Amino acid sequence: MRIFSTLAELRECVGSEIAVSDWVTITQQRIDLFAQATGDHQWIHVDAERAARGPFGTTIAHGYLTLSLIPEFFASSIELRGVRMSVNYGLNRVRFTAPVPVDSELRARFRLERVEDLADGGMQTTWQAVIERKGSERPVCIAETIARRYE
Repeated sequence: MRIFSTLAELRECVGSEIAVSDWVTITQQRIDLFAQATGDHQWIHVDAERAARGPFGTTIAHGYLTLSLIPEFFASSIELRGVRMSVNYGLNRVRFTAPVPVDSELRARFRLERVEDLADGGMQTTWQAVIERKGSERPVCIAETIARRYE
């Protein structure tokens, strides 16, 4: 866990990998709950029998499920003390570079790309998140995510 006492401390870390998250297991239950929440019931995600005959031999996680884990990964690896509010502001780039078979273990590496002061006293941070699958040399997702933070 990388801890920052103030947002100002982040400035010194621009251009550096800041932290690596804990591993998270992607269960079929998690995939099914995501399908229910989003209405995306594509067979490759939720039909284990059909997916067994498909290109990956098993179900795979939705790309957007993988992406949606970024806050969980962040919370397990970086603590920003003194922040009263954080708001997701958006994404600049997202690529789903490899499938995530059911029961995969994933983690994220966070690199701080930019820090910008906001007129209302907040700070906008841009992070590169590289999501890795245990046992694979290739990442499963690379995303540039933007958050606004307020002390």
